[in-house]
Amino acid sequence: MKKLALSDEILLSIQQPARYIGGEINEVIKDPKKVDVRFAMCFPDVYEIGMSHLGIQILYSMFNRREDIYCERVYSPWMDLDPIMREKNIPLFTLETQEPVKHFDFLGITLQYEMCYTNVLQILELSQIPLHASQRGEEDPIVIGGGPCAYNPEPLAEFFDLFYIGEGETVYFQLMDCYKENKKAGKSRLDFLKKAARIPGIYVPAFYEASYHEDGTLKEFVPIVPEAPASITKQLVTHMDEAEYIDNPLVPYIRVTQDRVVLEIQRGCIRGCRFCQAGNVYRPLREHSLEYLKRYARHMLESTGQEEISLSSLSSSDYSQLEGLVNFLIEEFKGKGVNISLPSLRIDAFSLDVMSKVQDIKKSSLTFAPEAGSQRLRDVINKGLTEEDILKGAREAFEAGWNRVKLYFMLGLPTETREDMEGIALLSEKIAEEYYEIPKDQRHGKVQVVASSSFFVPKPFTPFQWARMCTKEEFLERAAIVRGKFREMKNFKSLKYNWHEAELTVLEGVLARGDRRVGAVIEEAYKNGAVYDSWSEYFDNEIWMKAFETCGVSIDFYTTRERGTDELFPWDFIDAGVSKDFLKREWENARKEQVTPNCRQRCSACGALKFGGGVCYEGRPSQAGEEGTL
Repeated sequence: MKKLALSDEILLSIQQPARYIGGEINEVIKDPKKVDVRFAMCFPDVYEIGMSHLGIQILYSMFNRREDIYCERVYSPWMDLDPIMREKNIPLFTLETQEPVKHFDFLGITLQYEMCYTNVLQILELSQIPLHASQRGEEDPIVIGGGPCAYNPEPLAEFFDLFYIGEGETVYFQLMDCYKENKKAGKSRLDFLKKAARIPGIYVPAFYEASYHEDGTLKEFVPIVPEAPASITKQLVTHMDEAEYIDNPLVPYIRVTQDRVVLEIQRGCIRGCRFCQAGNVYRPLREHSLEYLKRYARHMLESTGQEEISLSSLSSSDYSQLEGLVNFLIEEFKGKGVNISLPSLRIDAFSLDVMSKVQDIKKSSLTFAPEAGSQRLRDVINKGLTEEDILKGAREAFEAGWNRVKLYFMLGLPTETREDMEGIALLSEKIAEEYYEIPKDQRHGKVQVVASSSFFVPKPFTPFQWARMCTKEEFLERAAIVRGKFREMKNFKSLKYNWHEAELTVLEGVLARGDRRVGAVIEEAYKNGAVYDSWSEYFDNEIWMKAFETCGVSIDFYTTRERGTDELFPWDFIDAGVSKDFLKREWENARKEQVTPNCRQRCSACGALKFGGGVCYEGRPSQAGEEGTL
């Protein structure tokens, strides 16, 4: 029986003590003395969120296949435990061995969303690791960051020793072997970082220097040691079936956000929505084979006892073998009490047929993501969805028995007009009308249409990275316009409208396109109590506003300022696979309201062809590395 880091007295005084004791089904147990590298894998949010993250489950399984590596997990302590750990000087610990993180070789932190940045500092401070990489000594862990937010690592550059740019299955083992060799040779931390900088996809912030123009824009970003390359190229899995998946998924003892087996069916997306960072940085689309997915579906459900399996991807409808996979799951697990979850589907006749087979229509609602209220604005963002598609899908869904629909929109998109905003209410009304055109004796009660709008944040490596962002006041004014229009609708009682928090969105905008100067603001906000900023009950905008003022950093510089296409960005040293020329073309196409075909219709020469796999090579005998044509 392992000795727990927290006493019984502490565990009995906090919410959900199971967050901190480990011992879950399929937890990996190793002797720490018999491994060469100890890796603490961290998700900087509460356990229930972190345990739902697919990437950590994949890396946990991958690392622990190697006998010489022991990968353990750590999550952010919740707000009730945090002050106790500080008061009693209890260092942050891993779940598996309950040992302090500060004794590990590596602390790997996944960066899934910008609003977790203060939690990163909480993790470091509670681990008793110096916040700044420059202050760490030979005994401190190497702190490495990865995940989608690592595509603009600059706001966090001071706090990390390394960033891993790309997908974890590629060069992580090369990095671990490099560390082992360096350690065996008795070399220093600096020696290791210089060797690591030569590994593709590894970025060492300390080896680069930024300079700025008088107007605050970036003048130059250059390496300052010979080992550091001028450009870092993302790493990705070219052939998906060559990457092993999760051996035995961890099964928590408490309910977590995604309490199910997750089967990743593909990576990337063909759609090219101009606001979507994931759709750009995960290019090209790469699929798993049907046989691969059948094997892992069986194994994961058997090894966990879970009662639900979810098919994960950015756009499940685009998986070429979806029908075969769904039919297999239905037949294989018929009568075994296994539910099948199908997120990210485009609402068409096939998808509705599939969903009707696997869902209880009376209990479930359908989700559409039109993103914009008018066809003009959907063309601007390259949504590839017409009003006719939306209404036809809604009508077919209602005829199949559904009567609840969720709609997702964005406010503040580039070129947005009042007509576009009011179109959100008008489209919601038209969907409700589709329901009431069905004969009364064939309806299933009243229709419910719930429309939600988030506020648009321009992200790096998207065509909208040059766009201005709205102020808090502009966002709220736009939400008020939409709300007012909803009240004019004939079917108002069947409609509901929600919107996101404007203050939080503005801060996300700063962190998304920030540079190294924003790091001081993050640290100042954290020192004054900011943590768990993605949780509305703990987000305190006043702390952040004071931090910007104290640090002399302008919010408007990072948000409301429209960029020129010749401006050097803080993330331009990263090659994410989509070229800046392609993104500029798409920015121009957006302003011209021109739609770009998806990747299966026509290659748009985005730059992803050079990776040598995926959708770029479907049905053509091309050589890896050749450029696409327009």
